[in-house]
Amino acid sequence: MMNKKRPKHLALHKIKLPLPGFVSILHRVSGVLLFLSIPLLLWLLQSSLLSIETYTQLTEFTGHPLSKLVLLGLLWAFLHHFCAGIRYLALDLHWVSTLAQARASSWWVLGVSLLLTLLIGAKLC
Repeated sequence: MMNKKRPKHLALHKIKLPLPGFVSILHRVSGVLLFLSIPLLLWLLQSSLLSIETYTQLTEFTGHPLSKLVLLGLLWAFLHHFCAGIRYLALDLHWVSTLAQARASSWWVLGVSLLLTLLIGAKLC
């Protein structure tokens, strides 16, 4: 029998989530963001292949700073989802077996995804 008094109302703002929890939430958010962006990305592809006029309009559209910011966000979502997916595969294959390794891999996922986003974004802009 448990003698702990559990809260009747869970205060979510008082819970301290560990870094692997944030990586997990970001993995899900990036997956949803990528899924919802499929129509936009398919429209961009179609516009780029349709004719030279639509390609010119597309380059003007993607040249806008807000468009670049959205595309940079999608690039981060892809890279984070990819890196976190590799981390989860490593966890499932028991290549990462200790708590310290799991926490370190969370830092690596965040660092590598942000670094790759900055490098590729700088190259594309």
